[in-house]
Amino acid sequence: MNTHAPTVAEPTYDRRRLTPGIVHIGLGNFHRAHMAVYLDDLMNMGEALDWAILGAGVREGDARMREALLAQDCLSTVIELDPTGKRARRVGAMIDFLPVQAGNAALIAAMAKPQIRIVSLTVTEGGYFIAAATGAFDPTAPDIAHDASHPGAPVTAFGAILAALRLRREAGIAPFTVMSCDNLPGNGHVTQAAVVGLARLSDPDFADWVLANVAFPNGMVDRITPATGPHERALAARFGLDDPVPVTCEPFRQWVVEDHFPAGRPAWEKVGVTFTPHVHAYEAMKIRILNGGHAIIAYPGGLMEIEYVHEAMRHPLITGLLDKVEREEVIPYVAPVPDTDLGQYYDTIRERFSNPEVADTERRLCLDGSNRQPKFIVPSLRDALAADGVIDGLCLVSALWCRYCAGTTDSGAVIAPNDPNWDALQALALQARQSPAVWLGMASVYGDLDHNSRLQDRFAHWLNMLWAEGTEATLRTYLGS
Repeated sequence: MNTHAPTVAEPTYDRRRLTPGIVHIGLGNFHRAHMAVYLDDLMNMGEALDWAILGAGVREGDARMREALLAQDCLSTVIELDPTGKRARRVGAMIDFLPVQAGNAALIAAMAKPQIRIVSLTVTEGGYFIAAATGAFDPTAPDIAHDASHPGAPVTAFGAILAALRLRREAGIAPFTVMSCDNLPGNGHVTQAAVVGLARLSDPDFADWVLANVAFPNGMVDRITPATGPHERALAARFGLDDPVPVTCEPFRQWVVEDHFPAGRPAWEKVGVTFTPHVHAYEAMKIRILNGGHAIIAYPGGLMEIEYVHEAMRHPLITGLLDKVEREEVIPYVAPVPDTDLGQYYDTIRERFSNPEVADTERRLCLDGSNRQPKFIVPSLRDALAADGVIDGLCLVSALWCRYCAGTTDSGAVIAPNDPNWDALQALALQARQSPAVWLGMASVYGDLDHNSRLQDRFAHWLNMLWAEGTEATLRTYLGS
């Protein structure tokens, strides 16, 4: 008997008719609010019933998600946090969650079946074994070294993909398409580098076959999806749902993908997905304006002990910083995007950041700066320097990150570790208080820019002011107010 509140939308299709076509590795909140929702929309139109998702994971934590989802027939609660009224739906596009086990035997066996035509991934930006110093695939990573020595019992998603592709080749089954849904520049290229790079360590001929025969389309994904906690579970309960893993998200969503699926794909274009060869243009726009915007507002909010992103967007100094840096130092270096007005796109981003219902936290935006700054901020800084343009705002953003990593707020409250490299960053940030240039010496973040005298001068100027006068006074000076 259905005891759900009447405001919860249920799948309109008969889930008993669904058959699998996709294996998705990494069943986090983002996937369940993004790709799974697009597929659910298509199924609600009576289409793509042979493209259902088999969930999978290669981490210990994935077993807990599996247990929770199997207990509710693999239905995901997705609550859209529209300021005009929340909407809840049950997404039914996934029909099973494969056992999470050592050696990934169940995952490999599922991917080897001919009806699986797409293997998609959300394994986080840090899950692709990219060497920080080079930005290329790191063949020395311990898990990669393990999989190179034990290709039949891999511990990584990429090792499992290779094992399944090998079985398909031996059986004369065409390879599946490998589709990253992670927020990475050139995510298809990055995934290809990981899969082919791992194969080359143990079987160079097979690596060449993968390179020649397996498709890795690039894609740009976008939807703000906070982590699940007591607040989100309580919200699901208000809709009459006893769900330990509900997903909340903003109403906005976007997905732009290269149309390179030799084994076929769902007709996602019917539900709003953009297929284009110009993914890189959309990607650069999103990474620089949206992700860069998050990085701009993160650290001043963190230093001033502002908890939520929408609260930071109500602070005139933080929004002043965001507006000035975006319009003067970020957007001027974003290449044109088909059918897109960059100014209007930024206005939409600003509106999205201000949504109070999302309840995204400043701390989440501050997380993992050592991985995010070189992707989201430094490319704009590099372009501005090359054009001899204004760099004060971007230098201030870097200085704010450095000041945050020193580990205390403006009031002296301790900031809990918030980066995989926190200890090293904190030591360097404290050293930079006396010698600002040491912060710019991080080659993994700034590359060869540390020798630029303009960058050194303006970074030192803002960092010294942050220590001497605090965040609020520094922002007033920057804004001339």
